[in-house]
Amino acid sequence: MHSITSAFQPDASGTAPKQQGGSIPNLKLSDGNEIPMLGYGLGTANFKRGGDTAFNQQIVDHTVAAIKAGYYHLDGAEAYGNEQELGAAIKAAGVPRSKLFVTTKTSCRAGETIETAFSRSLAKLGLDYVDLYLIHQPYFAKTPADHQSKWAEMEAIKDSGRARSIGVSNYLQSDLEPILTTARLPPVVNQIEYHPYLQHGDLVAFHRQHGIAIEAYAPLTAITKAAPGPCDAVYERLAKKYGVSEGEIALRWCLDQGIVALTTSGNEQRLQGYLAKLPAFHLTPKEVEEVAEAGREKHFRGFWLGKFAADDRR
Repeated sequence: MHSITSAFQPDASGTAPKQQGGSIPNLKLSDGNEIPMLGYGLGTANFKRGGDTAFNQQIVDHTVAAIKAGYYHLDGAEAYGNEQELGAAIKAAGVPRSKLFVTTKTSCRAGETIETAFSRSLAKLGLDYVDLYLIHQPYFAKTPADHQSKWAEMEAIKDSGRARSIGVSNYLQSDLEPILTTARLPPVVNQIEYHPYLQHGDLVAFHRQHGIAIEAYAPLTAITKAAPGPCDAVYERLAKKYGVSEGEIALRWCLDQGIVALTTSGNEQRLQGYLAKLPAFHLTPKEVEEVAEAGREKHFRGFWLGKFAADDRR
């Protein structure tokens, strides 16, 4: 059985995130930079499908509303097809750039350098730098050397000052190990699908051992995609106890493990509710473990299904 670590134990950098003034705390990364522990993701609901290249004002409007609600951590990606809209929203919202934490990701297209992809992303965003740049997925790599050479290119982006921090997404331990063997600047983040029905076995412990922070995408999966399930009753009971929604329990479960959580909700009222209610309560370590135990009774993966067997819990 894999134990759950509370957020009030040391995080990846050895510094416990602190709740300050009724707001969502930041998590200190191993490179010394800080990331807000609740972010607004531009995937899923705002994802452009089928190669759509038309400018979408609705995506801009949704993102402006999120920024104005207080979501200063904005998670984008080249693959989402909406970096231009994200850049327009940042400009329209009028929040100083220094207050924002902006992430984008490279798809590692065949035959293309990281520098080419990154420069294109910066141009679409209309920014001089991003706070976090990620390799979106490990599946481009055929050999350990492929991982290592791409990571060296990422280090060059970090060295240039145009990305404050660098990391990866959707990586397993077997993908991370070749990078850690040769990295001069190790990844500070791995963004993964994470929820009670996909706890990744020993991967969380591996991250903590190597100072790699975890960002959870799709943290509401047990409610939105995988219900009914064994977590339902636990979520319901805890939501009644704390006077919050089951979604807020699901997000708090991540935060109380020191894991950054991303939401892609387009509901402005719901977004505001998260910022208002999440700082006001914490799950006890026992409650965090209760959710985890219930989650281990079911396995569900919502993304990258073609890369994993149906019963692969990594």
